[in-house]
Amino acid sequence: MTLTAMLVPTLVHQLGALRAWLDKGEAHAAAQGMTEAELLGVRLAVDMFPLHSQVRVAAFLAQEAIHRLRGTETPAEVVDWRTHAATRQAEPGTLADLRAILDRTLEFLGAVGATELDPAADRPLSHALPMGMVFDMTGFTYVRDWALPQTAFHTDMAYALLRSAGVALGKQDFVPHMFAYLRPGTMPGA
Repeated sequence: MTLTAMLVPTLVHQLGALRAWLDKGEAHAAAQGMTEAELLGVRLAVDMFPLHSQVRVAAFLAQEAIHRLRGTETPAEVVDWRTHAATRQAEPGTLADLRAILDRTLEFLGAVGATELDPAADRPLSHALPMGMVFDMTGFTYVRDWALPQTAFHTDMAYALLRSAGVALGKQDFVPHMFAYLRPGTMPGA
């Protein structure tokens, strides 16, 4: 499997599902009399990011991965999503803001060429974190060991936060892309 084929579709599946979860979250919040700010501020623990931060970080990580593999700088506006997530947790913004971030990221991912990132697989890549830690990897190990797991972590946390708020999400919401592979006649209850 090539680097591009491993990374881009996986990110699209994760962020596309997250986008749909926000829609279900909005409907649930409205039905429960919960404000957007209350929903977007839901946390699992006081020292963890709230829902809106999880969404912002997931979108940031997806775009950052592409830029790192291209050898280009991540745009300041995209870096601000991570900064907002970490430093402005009391400012959730709106669901429309988060949808726009996800839509922009999905559009960005859709523009990645089918083999564009493949040359970066064996190239050395240094990944520096904001707190000063630096990891030396290849493009492949960066994707396998950082980009995909980190994006999955933040999308999974968003799922858990929405579930903890009572949003009716299930396995079908988590992996909707799998229905493209469903053998006809094997869906329970069909």
